[in-house]
Amino acid sequence: MTLLNDRTWPLPKHPWVMRMTWSDLLFAHWQVDPNLVAPLLPPHLTLDTRDGSAWIGVVPFLMSNIAPRCCPPIPKLSRFLELNVRTYVVHEGKPGVWFFSLDAENPVAVRVARATFNLPYMDAKMSCVKEPSSMINYRSTRTHRNEPPAILDASYKATGDTFHAQSGTLEHWLTARYCLYSANRKNVLYRGEIDHPPWSLSKAELNVRENSMGSPLGFDFTNAPHLLFAQPITVHAWAATRC
Repeated sequence: MTLLNDRTWPLPKHPWVMRMTWSDLLFAHWQVDPNLVAPLLPPHLTLDTRDGSAWIGVVPFLMSNIAPRCCPPIPKLSRFLELNVRTYVVHEGKPGVWFFSLDAENPVAVRVARATFNLPYMDAKMSCVKEPSSMINYRSTRTHRNEPPAILDASYKATGDTFHAQSGTLEHWLTARYCLYSANRKNVLYRGEIDHPPWSLSKAELNVRENSMGSPLGFDFTNAPHLLFAQPITVHAWAATRC
């Protein structure tokens, strides 16, 4: 069945401010003890769990066609690789994403995001090469000053048919998240709304050569993760507002 919309609350009434495309995206998720995750969140933000477990995602992808509303893409800022480490939270009944880190290869974008959106973007040296077999070779080495080192060196690709995650499934719970949360240095909480069509997902294959993305947070990613590959998607984003 084709889903036209799987949002869990209505769109904001004011206009979106930024558009972008996400592609070559892998959702790799590990179950983690909630007692290890909850203390890492700011006050007033509640960890979202499923069947008693927290979930931590490592998500590599390509950001492209980035542009403000009614403007063309900005040269040197409109395309870069990104790799985030995230968990799932809820506030005021709105389930969303909390980012522990967002590594990116564009130093200007890193500084703009850190200053404007209170997000922990970090400099990294990154590469992404797609083979004729559709296997994606992705490598990221964090280089940000005064931040703990972290590396992802892995290959992944889609396997099987695409599908839309149905409400109530783990796949839907992990991916149908239409806002992000961030906090400033005073732990004031902000929400940034996003919108996009339902994800076109498939199962995925992952070969890991090195993965230390969870090490700075005390997370163990040695077990086999839950994997999903996502087809390219266009995303609209709203300015973050204080909760």
